[in-house]
Amino acid sequence: MSDQAGLVDVYCSLDAMHSWRGWHWWPDADPFEVCVGCILVQNTMWSNVEKAISRLTDAGRMTPETMAELSQSELEELIRPSGQYRQKAKKLRAFLELCEGSGGFEALMATEPSRLREVLLGTFGIGPETADAMLSYAARQPAFAADAYSMRLFSRLGLGPVGSADYHVWQRWVVAGLDGAAPDGWGMRDLLARYHALIVMHCKHLCTKTRPKCGECLLRPRCLFASAAGT
Repeated sequence: MSDQAGLVDVYCSLDAMHSWRGWHWWPDADPFEVCVGCILVQNTMWSNVEKAISRLTDAGRMTPETMAELSQSELEELIRPSGQYRQKAKKLRAFLELCEGSGGFEALMATEPSRLREVLLGTFGIGPETADAMLSYAARQPAFAADAYSMRLFSRLGLGPVGSADYHVWQRWVVAGLDGAAPDGWGMRDLLARYHALIVMHCKHLCTKTRPKCGECLLRPRCLFASAAGT
């Protein structure tokens, strides 16, 4: 089976299992809130991020302008539920300064994709995974966040550059393998964004790091991990 056929087959199984679940970064999500969430979700669970976002929203601070008016201590207190709040407040401040220096948030998001990724990666607190999530779900450009969930799933299935922990190696494999595979009416961005969302939901609910629920997984017949574990 070719890489593309394997990736499409996995996508179809994931969609069948998880299409009914809610996802926090669907197309109607506010782009600035998405970027804030991308920073706050680092090293924590999304449920903690939701609490921090609710506090920012309730305080009327979920815009670049109103958030920038906060003192550092005020910002830290509002995002405290997300964990590592002092460090994350510094990261948010760096992102806000990037927005201001780019002529505003909308102007930043309208930057040519490769240039946008470059300036995001040059900003304190934004690494490849965060930058690509912002590109995909906020700027709505073709990008794939090849996170630990992706590596876990595909490695267990025996697909891709198994054994590698290199983010960009995995990202290139996924993007190249899906080239031309978008369904009619979809762009590449739609496919990559949806695929990443399905992988995250699958690895959170079924293909967990420990004690995965293999018996509930449609991918079980082709999963090397399930076969080796005898599950």
